[in-house]
This record gives sequence, structure tokens and C-alpha cells, in this order.
Amino acid sequence: MSLTAFALNCSLKTPNDDEKSSTDRLLADLLAALVPHGVKGEIVRVLEYDIKPGVLSDMGKGDAWPQLRKKIVAADIFVLGLPIWMGQPSSVAKRVMERMDAFLSEADDSGRMPAAGKVALVAIVGNEDGAHHCHAECFQALNDVGFTIPANGGVYWVGEAMGSVNYVDLPGTPEKVVEMIDMAASNAAHLAKVLKAGTYPGVPQ
Repeated sequence: MSLTAFALNCSLKTPNDDEKSSTDRLLADLLAALVPHGVKGEIVRVLEYDIKPGVLSDMGKGDAWPQLRKKIVAADIFVLGLPIWMGQPSSVAKRVMERMDAFLSEADDSGRMPAAGKVALVAIVGNEDGAHHCHAECFQALNDVGFTIPANGGVYWVGEAMGSVNYVDLPGTPEKVVEMIDMAASNAAHLAKVLKAGTYPGVPQ
């Protein structure tokens, strides 16, 4: 069974920034780990799009969110990638989750939201503590709007506090991070196959 993954890079670095993105590297590592499980993926940097603030699926003229929303709900696996800033998920990631709030009012006749039957992973990088806290915030929001979280669905790398070495600077991926990525990819692909074969029945309204 072929599957698709769509990843959003919620880095604060602009598309024109010459500095490489650690979030991009972690997402690339994760999508590469999904390939052996029959998953083809795409990574998009959110700041390449004009995502308006709000809690609707379309905030009107100039809003680029509908393009990304379409790809999110079309994919079997959605990956939210973000850096930690001041112990919190990046503001870009928070805007993405705020826009998904619209899913709550877009349920079908059986109460299933657009993300029903879709799997979500969260990938986090940072040079400060807070990965588990950020995972908790993101998973709670993603689950609220209908995504299914697989076992060990969070991957992260956190460097030395206030250090200058970022994930993108590492000569190789640490063994424990590789194990974490491989487990998340395997579990996500397995769960996505199960849900694609037979999604949630929902509750008749």
C-alpha cells in the first residue's frame, strides 16, 4: 500500500535566509526513514506562504493557507516540524495549529473532522530544554482536530543549552536520534496503513 506524507517546516528562518535550517534537516531525515515503508513525502517551509492569522480554513484575499490545508488533508501522514524558542513551539507552528482549529466545525455527518484517519508526527529541534513540553502542546492540538498520534510519534534533538552547535551542523545523526526517527517512521507508516484500510466509523449525528 503506497502512502504519502506532507511535512511543514515551521522554522523562523525566512526562505531567503542563507543560514541552513535544522528543522529542514530533521524533517528530511524523518521523511527518508519513511521511504522504506512505502511513503513518499514533501517538505514545505511555511514562511514561503502568506498564512493569515485566524481560525478559518480560508481567511479571504491573499490567504495562502487553503493551498497548504489541501495538502495536509490529502496526505496519509502529516508532519509538523518546528524549532523551540523560549521554551515554546515557534510562533509559525502555533499559527498553523490555530488555522487547523477550523477542522472542529468542518465535521461530516458522522462527526469526523477532515483529519480523521490521518496520522500526525511532530519533529522538534532546539538549543534549549522544552522538547517534551512542545510535543505535549502540539500533540494535544493535533489530536483535538482529528489526527491520530502513533506510539513514539515525537522525534527531537536538543543541543547544549545556549550552545552554538545546531542539528544542521552535526557531522552525522546521533545513534539515539536515528533510533527515534526509525521507530516513529515505522509506527506512523503502520498506523497510516491500518487507518487507510478502514478509518474511524464516526458517530451518526
